[in-house]
Order: sequence, then C-alpha cells, then structure tokens
Amino acid sequence: MAAKIQTVGVVGAGQMGNGIAHVCALAGFDVMLNDVSGDRLKASLATINGNMARQVGKKAISDEDRKAALARIKPAEKYDDLSTCDLVIETAVEKEEVKRKIFAELCGSLKPEAIVATNTSSISITRLASSTDRPERFIGIHFMNPVPLMELVELIRGIATDDATFETCKTFIAKLGRTIAVSEDFPAFIVNRILLPMINEAIYTLYEGVGNVEAIDTAMKLGAHHPMGPLELADFIGLDTCLSVMQVLHEGLADSKYRPCPLLVKYVEAGWLGRKTQRGFYDYRGEKPVPTR
Repeated sequence: MAAKIQTVGVVGAGQMGNGIAHVCALAGFDVMLNDVSGDRLKASLATINGNMARQVGKKAISDEDRKAALARIKPAEKYDDLSTCDLVIETAVEKEEVKRKIFAELCGSLKPEAIVATNTSSISITRLASSTDRPERFIGIHFMNPVPLMELVELIRGIATDDATFETCKTFIAKLGRTIAVSEDFPAFIVNRILLPMINEAIYTLYEGVGNVEAIDTAMKLGAHHPMGPLELADFIGLDTCLSVMQVLHEGLADSKYRPCPLLVKYVEAGWLGRKTQRGFYDYRGEKPVPTR
C-alpha cells in the first residue's frame, strides 16, 4: 500500500539540496532543510528565494506562489527535527563513506514508516541501503542539476526496495511535475553512465591535443547541438564530481574504457574544480570565462 507524503526532509543545503527543497515547496510539500552549518542553511534559503524571484520575473510562477513556497521551508539544524518527515532525501557530497555515516546517524531520528532516499548520481543503492535500518524503505531519487530547471528524475530501486516505497516515490515525483526514468541499480545509472564517459572522452581529446578547450566545446555545441560544450558542462557539474563518477564506473564495471583521464585527475589535484572554485577548464575570475588550455 503506497503511503502519502506530506513532509519532506532534505539533508544537505548545497546546490542540489536547495534545488530539491525549492521544487518540493513549490509543489505544496512542507520541507525541513537540514545542514551541519547554520550559515549554510541561511545562505541556502537566500539562494532559494533568489531563484524563485527569478521564476517570478519570468512569469513561471506568481509572487504569491513564491511567498507560500518559502513559508513551507523550515531550517532543521538537528536530525531530530526531521522526526515528522514522511520522506527524507540525502544530498551530501558524492562519497560513499560520508553518505553511509549520515544514514547510520539519521535513521534513529525518523519515524519507522518514513522513506529514506539518496540523491546519489552513481553509488550503489543496494550498498547504501545496507547502512540503514530500513532497506525495504530505501530508494534512489536522482534529480538533475539545476533541479528547478531539469525535467527528469531517475528512480532506482535497491535489491530490497519494496513495491510500496517504489509506488509512493513515483507518485511523489509526478506531483513535482517531473518525468521519471526508472534505472536498474548499476554504477552511474542511465544519465551519468552515458554523459560522464562523453565528458571524460572530451577531456582525453584535450589531453591528446586533438583540439583546444574552445574548439572541443564549439564542435559539440554546433556539431551535435548540445546546449553546452562538454568541458563547460564539466566545470558546471564540478570536476571532483566528474572524477568521482568516473571512478565509480571504472571500479564498478572494471572496464578500461571508463578510466578517468589523467588530465581530469590533475585538475582535481590542483583544486581547479570548475565554477565553484572559479577555475577549471575555464577561468571564471574575469568579466567572461577564459579557457585554461
């Protein structure tokens, strides 16, 4: 029997977390937004307000919608504040040990029937479920970035996920106005299994001197009608996240075609992670982005 979701908890108030809180609140759900840092929570609420104001400016939503949605989002500084949630979505950094630690600490604060979901873009749902007290009520709900603009959500069952959890989450995603792609629990699921090797191949194309940053991005934008070039997109995603997904694919599928490009590794080691650090395949510190190679 599918349960009804009214209150959604979001663990992690970064880019993905605030996007998920944003779309849930606009769809009429009460949202508890959790983060280890109170400053991150304040900054996140300000970002949500700014993003909603932009939607008002574009006439995508009314100002009344914005005010009502913001009123539905409450900061939650402790896991105990999530005790009323029907669904809790974890959006922490793409590192398995961090996620497992969160689930181990979080579950004791939740009501027994609450569903726990992860927004992981690549890690095994079955493995993450095993670090909770409710593997049958655990599922992967992978939103795309930026969440308020992207229409797709990947839904991934672990080996233990029961039918009621799956059906409840399908209904929840439909209420958000998103389209579902159901994926089996294999490394990187569908979107990133296809997208990240393409980005990695673009980095190899740069590494081997086939073309420079500008040539590669222009070629894919104008030659394949991609809205963003692959290197520009890598900077947007975060080069550390790109590397994490490639490592998951390489380790999980043991195929040399998923080997992360050494140049990607070098950029991450340099701390050039893309837009969030102001430098990646482009330098964002000036008026407009300048290629770094």
